[in-house]
Amino acid sequence: MTSDYNTHLKSLDTSLVWHPFTQMQDYAERDPIIIERADGCRLFDVDGNEYLDGFSSMWCNVHGHRVPEIDAAITEQLGKVGHSTLLGLSNIPAIELAEKLVSLTPAGLNHVFYSDSGATAVEIAVKMAFQYWQQRTDPRPNKTTFAHLSNAYHGDTLGAISVGGIDLFHSVYGPLLFPTITAPSPHPYRCSFCSDDRACNQGCEQALETILERESDRLAALIIEPLVQGPGGMLMHPAGYLRKAADLCRKHDILLIVDEVATGFGRTGTMFACEQEEVQPDLLCIGKGITGGYLPVAATLATTDIYNAFLGDRSRTFYHGHTYTGNPIGCAAALASIAKMETDDTLGKLQPKIAHLAEGLKRFDSIDHVGDIRQRGFIAAVELVANRSSRRPFPPDDLIGARVCGHARELGVLLRPLGGTIVLMPPLTISNEDLDFLLDVTQKSITFVLPNS
Repeated sequence: MTSDYNTHLKSLDTSLVWHPFTQMQDYAERDPIIIERADGCRLFDVDGNEYLDGFSSMWCNVHGHRVPEIDAAITEQLGKVGHSTLLGLSNIPAIELAEKLVSLTPAGLNHVFYSDSGATAVEIAVKMAFQYWQQRTDPRPNKTTFAHLSNAYHGDTLGAISVGGIDLFHSVYGPLLFPTITAPSPHPYRCSFCSDDRACNQGCEQALETILERESDRLAALIIEPLVQGPGGMLMHPAGYLRKAADLCRKHDILLIVDEVATGFGRTGTMFACEQEEVQPDLLCIGKGITGGYLPVAATLATTDIYNAFLGDRSRTFYHGHTYTGNPIGCAAALASIAKMETDDTLGKLQPKIAHLAEGLKRFDSIDHVGDIRQRGFIAAVELVANRSSRRPFPPDDLIGARVCGHARELGVLLRPLGGTIVLMPPLTISNEDLDFLLDVTQKSITFVLPNS
């Protein structure tokens, strides 16, 4: 591309395209990066610059870019049909993917409802849980409320925001939301129950138990991000918390919705995070990595008990749908991505990389402004603080995380921060050499913005 055309593209981008989670006034003042092509774990912009994809193109890329097997599956499906509605009809890839998902996910999740994003998958789960209690064999019409954790994020549609807990993202929409019940988030680094004690006193579990027991008559479901709360700051839950939450839901007759949109498809080291604590949810939301990062496909899986509550006359129908639900091209990409994970033993090969990442993260401990280093599987986070001993965070207006990621971009790595927390989530197939480069650049960028005293 010519420099004149690139300048024209950038002008159009800053004036016409409204980017998500982006302050467009700031964006318009910068030289935008416009991606032209990709190869493996690298992205290339229209100016010829090369970048390591350090955040898996928003946490969804599994195998890297331009994967021959997925490209071929999409091309083959294009030769058959690009789209056919799932409203009253079906298609082969949607059926085959449903069978595959049922076999991969925790036992009991036997029914697949497709959508196109993590937020819609959550929206569907919330609506299913609500309607289930109204029309099961022995209805419980008072069970209309939902519980979630503080610092939770489940998407940006109104139902998903209602069960979220991040004020920065959600507070402006308060008048539009339905009321929910918030349980304290387990966050060992900043735990309000045991932050001053090296030993966990299980205060967060006790608080959750109190809430679920007290509100059980009106709670339809608890929704939770398993093991890791993503946009809340990559908060790593203590071992056993997810299992405890699941047991409490069973005890108090509350549905459990598990949001595996970010944690599913190998990101925490197993296919699904639920597996690590042998949790079988009533509703499971998946997306992002399902197609390997190629196309917008998501799904909500439900138990047979929930599914059966919707059978009967028309009044029991689940009146929810999307035009591109079960799109055959997207489902073909998902099938190819999952097949590649199995053929290549992606999860098996990931285990030594997880260990390599853990070893590499040790370098950040010597940086004065690093308060906490967190890892779960192939998710890592480095939290930057103004004062290490007091754990005092930087003021949000300092934009510390954005400044660090901006410098990393100049050094050839694309990262996206969560406030003052730097997140490392590369594709699962990244080489150790590239992983070291990612760690090196992150370290250099932090010390450039925040040099040791």
